[in-house]
Amino acid sequence: MLFPENESQRSFNLLFSKNPNPMWVYNQNNLKFLDVNEAAVVHYGYSREEFLQMRITDIHPSEDVPILLEYLEQKHSNLDLTGRWRHQRKDGKIIDVEIFTQTIDYNSYQTRLVHIRNITEHKQIEKKVRDGRLLDTSWTNVYLSNGQIISIGQDITERKQTELAFKAQAEREQLMRTVSQRIRQSLNLQDILNATVQEVRDLLEVDRVVVYQFDSKMIGTIMAESVEPGWTVSLSVEIHDTCFQTGAGLEYYQGCKRAIANIYEAGLTDCHIGLLEQFEVKANLVVPILLEVSSQNPGSHIWGLLIAHQCSGFREWEENQLDLLDQVTVQLAIAIQQSSILEQAKTELVQRQKAQTKLKTALAEKEVLLKEVHHRVKNNLQIVSSLLQLQSQTLKDPEIIKVFRESQNRIESISLIHKNLYTSANIGQINVADYISNLAANLLISYQICPGKIALETDIDSVSLNIDQAIACGLVINELISNALKHAFPNQQIGTISIALHNVGNSIEMTIRDNGIGLPDNLDWRNTDSLGLSLVHDLVTEQLEGDITLERNHGTVFKIKFTQLTLH
Repeated sequence: MLFPENESQRSFNLLFSKNPNPMWVYNQNNLKFLDVNEAAVVHYGYSREEFLQMRITDIHPSEDVPILLEYLEQKHSNLDLTGRWRHQRKDGKIIDVEIFTQTIDYNSYQTRLVHIRNITEHKQIEKKVRDGRLLDTSWTNVYLSNGQIISIGQDITERKQTELAFKAQAEREQLMRTVSQRIRQSLNLQDILNATVQEVRDLLEVDRVVVYQFDSKMIGTIMAESVEPGWTVSLSVEIHDTCFQTGAGLEYYQGCKRAIANIYEAGLTDCHIGLLEQFEVKANLVVPILLEVSSQNPGSHIWGLLIAHQCSGFREWEENQLDLLDQVTVQLAIAIQQSSILEQAKTELVQRQKAQTKLKTALAEKEVLLKEVHHRVKNNLQIVSSLLQLQSQTLKDPEIIKVFRESQNRIESISLIHKNLYTSANIGQINVADYISNLAANLLISYQICPGKIALETDIDSVSLNIDQAIACGLVINELISNALKHAFPNQQIGTISIALHNVGNSIEMTIRDNGIGLPDNLDWRNTDSLGLSLVHDLVTEQLEGDITLERNHGTVFKIKFTQLTLH
């Protein structure tokens, strides 16, 4: 503590201890340190205890000590060290300092208060000051009880520059967020461009900002503009720009950006200057908008330019302003590519819709054609069946008549398939349950079974059969049911015939069962003279490429299993 604390001394003690710059008090008689603040301990590397064992000559380089002593001798009782000196820290590093001293009362000693400012990093600032540059400073006055005033000044130029840099960075980041948000919120490229040029002009405080797009022949068009009232509007004006067509601005193709403070001193072509004069431009910033060619080709091509115009006079641009436009062009490139992808997707969607319409039309025409084909096949089969019927009426032999009837039934089973197809809402889908029910009912009628004598039961899953499988299954069912109707129920015996069709994994299992008298035990049904059973075996093993088994328990059970195929 420097002084016993009253209100004034308390303020001074607080200022001394908390000051960010080194401060100390030394005895003018023996040059010994009497007190130091915390900043001095931090800057010089000595502890407070070490300082209090030292003299002020100990913190000067040895070669400077004679100069210091000579200076003090000349000053005699007024040991004012105010000025610039070199100090040596505990680690041996030499620093340049600026010292301000003032005589104060300290416990009856003849003492001086010293305020030290490290100016090692301010050499460049000092040079600029000699060229007429102003410094930003902050001053604090401390009023002592004896009427003395201590004024402590601090150079805050660097801090002010940092604050301005942070402010500019915050404004740039806000602009980037605004542009990014617009890109996320809108898929309309024109809206994004219009909003961007307005935001950039407001931030840079320029007279005009434009987005300039090139076509394949490097002819430019103003796509968006924000202009200060009173200056020429370029958006609606037809611009005859041949500069880029004749090779000007090649550096922009390579991604270079330019800050031009004076268009007449930038080495521009007469063509280019004439174009700028048309719109009263004195200075400008120009940054190319580059798009990636493709993800496979990492190169880029120039889409256009983002340009800021100063029309009211020449202007020295700051580097961060050019960087700002560079960052904006990255966001614009994203928006442009996003818009391009959207337009491409819309075009592809329209083309796809047209193709789907054509495909639907073609499928509808094909469906009509297929229905007609199935209809004609069914009619032709009916004609064949009718011819067999007419022929059978001229016959007398019951066995031959029976053969003709069985042939008619086989034809009818095939005919029902085609009828099912051309009457179906889906030309490729066969309603298996209806088909089997109709086929079995027609067989009962064909064999003139009295109602109530033979019951017909079906258990049909929703299975998918192509036309070849459906025809083969129909013929198998026709043969096995016909065989049961002829032989399983003699003497008007009452019985039941059941048909089941189930999905079993990737296979289909078909079961035809009756509870009649069954097949003779000594009958090898695979090798028999029966045309029907031989036809069943061949259809299952060859056409359906499946397996068939026979069970003779309480009647007759045929189990057929084959692989499910796709429709065609």
